[in-house]
Amino acid sequence: MMDDATPLVSIRGLQVIFQTRDGPVTGVQEISFDIRPGECVCVVGESGSGKSVSSLSLMRLVEFGGGEIAAGRLMFDPGQGGMIDLATQPPQVMRGIRGNQIGMIFQEPMTSLNPVFTVGDQLAEGLTVHRGMTRTQARARALELLREVRIPEPERRLDQYPHELSGGMRQRVVIAMAMACRPRLLICDEPTTALDVTIQAEILALIDRLKRDTGMAVLFITHDMAVVAQMADRVVVMYRGNKVEEGSVTEIFENPREDYTKALLAAVPRLGEMTGRPAPEPMRLMGDAGSVAPRPILSADPRPLLQVQNLTTRFPVKGGILRRTVAQVHAVEDVSFTLNAGETLSLVGESGCGKSTTGRSILRLVEPTSGQVRLGETDILGLSPSRLRKARQDMQMIFQDPFASLDPQMRLFDQIEEPMLNFGIGTRSERHDRIAALFDRVELPRSFMRRFPHEMSGGQRQRIAIARALALNPRLIIADEAVSALDVSVQAQVLNLLMELQQDMGISMLFISHDMAVVERVSHLVAVMYLGRIVEIGTRSQVFENPRHSYTRQLMAAVPVADPRQRKISEDLTFTPIPSPIHPVDHVPAPSTYAEVAPGHRVLIDPLTHQV
Repeated sequence: MMDDATPLVSIRGLQVIFQTRDGPVTGVQEISFDIRPGECVCVVGESGSGKSVSSLSLMRLVEFGGGEIAAGRLMFDPGQGGMIDLATQPPQVMRGIRGNQIGMIFQEPMTSLNPVFTVGDQLAEGLTVHRGMTRTQARARALELLREVRIPEPERRLDQYPHELSGGMRQRVVIAMAMACRPRLLICDEPTTALDVTIQAEILALIDRLKRDTGMAVLFITHDMAVVAQMADRVVVMYRGNKVEEGSVTEIFENPREDYTKALLAAVPRLGEMTGRPAPEPMRLMGDAGSVAPRPILSADPRPLLQVQNLTTRFPVKGGILRRTVAQVHAVEDVSFTLNAGETLSLVGESGCGKSTTGRSILRLVEPTSGQVRLGETDILGLSPSRLRKARQDMQMIFQDPFASLDPQMRLFDQIEEPMLNFGIGTRSERHDRIAALFDRVELPRSFMRRFPHEMSGGQRQRIAIARALALNPRLIIADEAVSALDVSVQAQVLNLLMELQQDMGISMLFISHDMAVVERVSHLVAVMYLGRIVEIGTRSQVFENPRHSYTRQLMAAVPVADPRQRKISEDLTFTPIPSPIHPVDHVPAPSTYAEVAPGHRVLIDPLTHQV
């Protein structure tokens, strides 16, 4: 780290105001802090506390979202001798700084990538604009960047479009773009929320290495206190637009002064907390210290609701002038499980392992290649389009990216009312009352009904997506990374909400996640996926307390710990590269065979070694 007296960034008295139909709203109130070269400052706080607004102000991007920097100075050292105030720079100066001197990794990867350009073109753009590279040089550097962020088959990815990549892969592309020009300051706005633990560990190690090697400063915005413990040199805690506490990472974790900071640390789900408990339990929320202990979530009628047998989903890879199918992506391969009414089965695994495709195949949002899916007595794969539409009333999905799954031009009330209108449920006043009750249920003010999605924070948008999924009283909810975009306190509220609804309404949940601590908290059953197959499945206690497959153990080992004294970030993080799921058209994979290591606890037998 360089001399303490020379900050790279010095924010003084920043105030940001948004004009809304209900009058001006202060997004950030009098915020001040410094970032020095080679230092990582983590800004933490709840959804809507002003974390992202502070970072968008530094890039002057807040102005494009209806915000206005009403007061304060944003001093930055661009390396040309002397500090400049970014708040007063003309647009052409800011264009030269954005993406070049200051890089930014955004929270929602699908909305920060351009859907009509290939990944290679988007990576090359900044290099040709800011670094004057030729197309060939920029493409070679883009390939290098994709390798750095550990994207499998980077040569193929360069010519693919964002929609062809999984959520975790898209996030890695965004990280590669931000680091392309080797910026002096890297702003990371929730950069690892869409990533599973092993890739998160590698990305954090990568950012940490760049910080040390190049003296790059990092402004890291996150709600994951375990990531803060691993990454931060200093921590700034924010609440409702104000800075409530600032200190070194060890001070904040070991001796927090403010009640809010203490409550934030208490809301972190920690791996191992559920050891010895037979069923999921809601978390204690902020301010519940003296309340009655949470009751376990037990199903009143645990009969099989969802039965999946030998589910296989493959996608064609087209090539040549005639666009013939030259290979197939084996996204889901021979997956079987049973989910009981009122229980939760979690699918965990790395990005691209087939978790989301399994969920979408069950709902027939993508058509499976073969297999059987039964919901109660209904054969889902045998339904005609009109009967499938009717069956979808019983099964709803909460998507990973709430901004992409909400219509930007519809008010929130209309978005939640739409499924009810589609199925002819209730009168106008009944629907209004039900939607108002749903807003109460997901703890959003009823005044938000008039708002549009862009007027909400990421966490608030996810709660709207959950309310919309509940609007039809479904029997099955498939939650695809439903809490990955939420900060710890809101995440705890939403998880408790989902568990309460499960207890009250007997809803079954297929919970798709990469967050092992959350999975341990909410699951009755856990299935670990790798390369499209389930490698281990059993009750929560069997899988977490006695993991038998080497891959399950590797996932557990990569989970960051919310303790700055137990840093896992290291140079020598070595994860085996994931083999390609693409095979020739005539490839016939071996069927999945399992060894039952305990009643209900099954582990995949390796077809080559014939061992677990």
